[in-house]
Amino acid sequence: MTYLPDRPFTMYFVRHGVTEPNFRGLRCGGDLDIPLMDIGCDQAYLLAKQIEKMNLGIGVIVAGSLIRTRQTASIISAVLGNVPVEVEPLVNERRLGQWNNRPIAETEAQLAARVTPPGGESEEEFTARVGRALEALRPHLDRRPLLVSSKGVGRVMNMLLGGEGRMQVGNGEIVEFAVAGVGGQASLRVSRPSLA
Repeated sequence: MTYLPDRPFTMYFVRHGVTEPNFRGLRCGGDLDIPLMDIGCDQAYLLAKQIEKMNLGIGVIVAGSLIRTRQTASIISAVLGNVPVEVEPLVNERRLGQWNNRPIAETEAQLAARVTPPGGESEEEFTARVGRALEALRPHLDRRPLLVSSKGVGRVMNMLLGGEGRMQVGNGEIVEFAVAGVGGQASLRVSRPSLA
């Protein structure tokens, strides 16, 4: 399943700042609603200052409903002059059930093999939800939206937009998705904007 745009667009994706489970190398799914650590707030602020200097023309911020994504979005919005923030629960991280707070290395092979976490969300359910999120973003595409979410959402969004490989995004990192439709095919350019 690939998302086919009805017009070219550029959107930005940011992974929220670090949480305690992220810091400790533990799983932190969308069914674990926890705040940023102080260092995560600092990451969001430093990223926001970088975005401000790059002058990316962001007209709206769309954030998941989890506190870590809303905090990150709020910090970025404030630095960018109170860019409007809209909350969209469809872009929450995959629900990981009993795998929450377990070491990432302990479940990595199972996730790669598309095993569904006990009490969690299947890869298929998660992918379908992120696909619905992309559809929900359509009204915002002319405003160069910044999507604030989690690592898994970025990975699936990259796949749905036609990207290659298993994209990894670090806490407080930004990715640019430039999407065009060419002859019924999606064309994607993925980059990591920076001041350099």
